[in-house]
Amino acid sequence: MRIRHWARAVRWYLRELTGEAEYDRHCERHRRHHPLAPVPTRREYQVLRTRHQEARTRSRCC
Repeated sequence: MRIRHWARAVRWYLRELTGEAEYDRHCERHRRHHPLAPVPTRREYQVLRTRHQEARTRSRCC
């Protein structure tokens, strides 16, 4: 049981670290708020996220 718990914790950490969990949360929110609209692909999401980050230049060092 401890090994399974440890494996779940490592999986959660890696998903958070790589941003995979963020995309999943975005898809859930998108389906909830826009049920008839198609969910963007991971690539489309990354493009939208990058554009959003570049538009918000406050608090960025570079």
